[in-house]
Amino acid sequence: MFKEFKEFAMKGNVVDLAVGIIIGSAFGTIVKSLVDDIVMPPIGYLLGNVDFTNLFIVLKEGRAIPGPYNSLADATKAGAVMIKYGVFANTIVSFMIVAFSVFLLIKQLNRFKKEDVAVPGPTPELKVLTEIRDLLKK
Repeated sequence: MFKEFKEFAMKGNVVDLAVGIIIGSAFGTIVKSLVDDIVMPPIGYLLGNVDFTNLFIVLKEGRAIPGPYNSLADATKAGAVMIKYGVFANTIVSFMIVAFSVFLLIKQLNRFKKEDVAVPGPTPELKVLTEIRDLLKK
C-alpha cells in the first residue's frame, strides 16, 4: 500500500497540483495586499476618507466594553456581534482581481496550446477524379 501511495504522490499531476496551490497561496497574499494597501485607500479617499476595513454594523454590543465603537478592532475586542460589510467589500474586490488574473492566465495558456488543425487529406472520390483528370491531360 505504501508503494502505491508513493507512486501516486510522485505522479506529475500531484506535484503540479502542489506547486499550483503554493503559488496560488502566494498570489492570494499579493492580491490581498494590493486591494488593502493600494486599491481601496484611494477609493476610500474619493468617498470622503472612508476606511473600508472599519465599515461595520453592530448587531449586539460586547459585554466587555459598551459601544459605540470607533473601529473594527475595538468592536472585536469588546466581543460585539457585527456585520463587517467593509471587509466583505475588500474580499469582493480581491476576488475580482484574482478571477480576472486567472482568466488572463488561462486565455494565454489556451493561446499557446492551440494546435494546428490538420487539413484533411483528399477523399477517395477526389483521388479518383484527380487520376482521371491527369489521364485525360495525357
